[in-house]
Amino acid sequence: MRIIRIFDTTLRDGEQSPGASMNVEEKLQVAKQLVRLGVDIIEAGFPIASDGDFEAVNRIANEVKGATIAGLARAKEADIKRAYEAVKNAPKRRIHTFHSTSDIHLKYQFRVNREEALKRSVEMVRLARSLVEDVEFSPMDATRTELPYLIDVVEAVIEAGASTVNIPDTVGYTTPEEFGRIIKAIKEKIRDKAVISVHCHNDLGLAVANSLSAVLNGAGQVECTINGIGERAGNCSMEEVAMALRTRKDFFNADTKINTKEIIRSSRLITKITGIPVQPNKAIVGANAFAHESGIHQDGLLKEKTTYEIIRPESIGLQSTKLVLGKHSGRHAFKARLSELGYELSSEEIENAFAKFKHLADQKKDIFEEDLETLVSEEVSKIPETYQLVDLSVSSGMKKQPKASISMKAKGRMVKKIASGDGPVDATYKAISSITKTKSSLLKFEVKSITGGTDALGEVIVSLEENGRTARGHGADTDIIVAAAKAYINALNKLAVRKK
Repeated sequence: MRIIRIFDTTLRDGEQSPGASMNVEEKLQVAKQLVRLGVDIIEAGFPIASDGDFEAVNRIANEVKGATIAGLARAKEADIKRAYEAVKNAPKRRIHTFHSTSDIHLKYQFRVNREEALKRSVEMVRLARSLVEDVEFSPMDATRTELPYLIDVVEAVIEAGASTVNIPDTVGYTTPEEFGRIIKAIKEKIRDKAVISVHCHNDLGLAVANSLSAVLNGAGQVECTINGIGERAGNCSMEEVAMALRTRKDFFNADTKINTKEIIRSSRLITKITGIPVQPNKAIVGANAFAHESGIHQDGLLKEKTTYEIIRPESIGLQSTKLVLGKHSGRHAFKARLSELGYELSSEEIENAFAKFKHLADQKKDIFEEDLETLVSEEVSKIPETYQLVDLSVSSGMKKQPKASISMKAKGRMVKKIASGDGPVDATYKAISSITKTKSSLLKFEVKSITGGTDALGEVIVSLEENGRTARGHGADTDIIVAAAKAYINALNKLAVRKK
């Protein structure tokens, strides 16, 4: 049985999804969850891209243990040295460098010939190898590169010190049979001199199929993201690859080290942080993945679950039992439950989250795991509060114009404002805008229920734009108007941080 390495690039390629940017604290939270999930390599970011990206990779390298931490670098000296500075303190570190090899990229983007591309690739792999023992090289747009030249590049960078060669389907162009032939040809040439990795994009909806075809033909590492997020149509979905290998070990004769019981929590965390929802019919983690409506299916399931379920819901972390926590629960029970869920919080963070929990427990009959995850996520991902909601009341109806009365702390001052609007949310946002004296425009407003029932914790996600800057805000409360206010203020605080 071969063990396939999982190279998770949620924090790098996944973050390149439009609107999916994460701050440093959010990236740390995701990286720690990826370790609990059991990924082998975490591509923490692109250190030379920005100071924020460098800081995130550097902090992950210093604070996250249990996985190899990789930094991405173009085949440029400055990139590689910057990546090294970011990952150098990680117990297990990797530099991942890349250069295009397809004629279309070399001619129109890089404006160099094949010989120059090969020479630069070799030189930069040698430089990276002089800094770290673990070097990965990617010939970008490999699936549109002539195979003989692709093999020449792969052999040359292995000779220069690359221990992993990644064959990326950068534009999602290839098909399973074709990609399998490419991987097989490379494997026959290099044998066991280096690990063959694959990085497939989903432009034709074939990323997972192409990756599995590569495994069948000798690939030893798959590069993927949680929920399949990423550039354009996204990347190969980590949960789909992991569960396909686990469920069909008889066919693939391969598996991963993924702790599949952490899959659902990982998926929900990425959705919460990025604001990118999972489609209901998404394999493994979609809301309908384990839902059965057909009478024939239901009849079969009642008699024997394996008639229509090839995966047990429990194996990916889905729980059918409720979390028994309420307003009479104490700190010890609350802290113990968070520990069971895998959260490690400071004393201050626990106190703040507990206060929010007690407030929520007074409003809700049942507290679910999703409610706790929301409370903890808000606490861990906190940003400096230039603006803070103190009190909010609204009045509306069929025969009266909606009004909102808001008390806020704005830059240290207590301010109260009353505003009218077309609806209670509109009135609330006008009052907030008046208090904060901001001129942001609302790009997106999304409301959803975190759990079931009329007393469910409601979640609001907004996107704001001001002077060319955009920010995504998140708020949760049993009162949807309060949640909307929290989301708007959260986005304003992020814009304020960016201004500073």
